[in-house]
Amino acid sequence: MRSARVLYKNEEAGVLTQLDDGSFEFSYHKKWVNDVSKPSISLTLLKSKEVFHSNYLFPFFYNMLPEGTNKQTVCFNLRIDAKDDFGILMATAQHDCIGAVRVQKIENK
Repeated sequence: MRSARVLYKNEEAGVLTQLDDGSFEFSYHKKWVNDVSKPSISLTLLKSKEVFHSNYLFPFFYNMLPEGTNKQTVCFNLRIDAKDDFGILMATAQHDCIGAVRVQKIENK
């Protein structure tokens, strides 16, 4: 299982997790959901206390991935399997992303 913090404008909004079976979960923090001034991170991931489940990386996060030659370069330089979308996301979406959302790997202790 791998997890990442999902930050909206540098404030932690929730957690994205890849489960051992390869599926994904996204959940907002209770504090984020209860604060009416905080927006949803995406139109497809509306604020909810429920946990979102998907067999594939959610389209919102998938669209943050590099493509083509950029993806090949990232995978080669960081030694990440080109099919490891979650690994690529954690490696590339932690700094200087387009938009307000960033993703930071949570280190397992």
